[in-house]
Amino acid sequence: MFYNFLNAPLSITPDYLLAVIKYNQLPNRSVIMKPTGMLIDEHHLVGRMINIIRLEISKIENSGKIIDASVLDSIVDFLRFYINITHHEKEDILLNKLKEKPIRPEDIEIIEQLIEEHKYMKTAIDDIVNAEMQYFKGENTLGIIITTFNALISLYPKHIQKEEENIFPIVEKYFNDDELALMQNEFDRVDREMIHKKYKTLIEELKK
Repeated sequence: MFYNFLNAPLSITPDYLLAVIKYNQLPNRSVIMKPTGMLIDEHHLVGRMINIIRLEISKIENSGKIIDASVLDSIVDFLRFYINITHHEKEDILLNKLKEKPIRPEDIEIIEQLIEEHKYMKTAIDDIVNAEMQYFKGENTLGIIITTFNALISLYPKHIQKEEENIFPIVEKYFNDDELALMQNEFDRVDREMIHKKYKTLIEELKK
């Protein structure tokens, strides 16, 4: 078992698990960080946030408690800028490059599924952003927010399982070290640009 995500075990092949364990035990991972290593690290952070969302939903559904505005705003900010703009953009870079390699038809099918799931999650996150804006204006959109949150936390474990079990293990088979280094540079660029996108969006929204 790789890790428990939303109490849903993600089974990983023994060879891949051993590789991840060895990777995590290295004294200075940043020196040799590769694209899949970065994405795996990000999955753990995303998993922690999804569990926070799950807990907040449970509080609301079990006690009727109204979600704290600052908590909701922080969750939406994370979904919008970390997952949507940063994490998924990196994964799409990897997936689209992998599609150009001579991979198996069944792997292409999984890649297409993952890309479509990214599109679905982008729409879902956009819906949450819009519902949050209406919620802060006094409209009763909490039901939309909770329903969409539930859809995301239901999808994400399966989504990550497909990536880590089927796609990430084959990346180094089809990319040489130079290609992986170039991809890592693209990932670093996405990280650098995210902060500018975040605050450009903030300025645009404050002007409304």
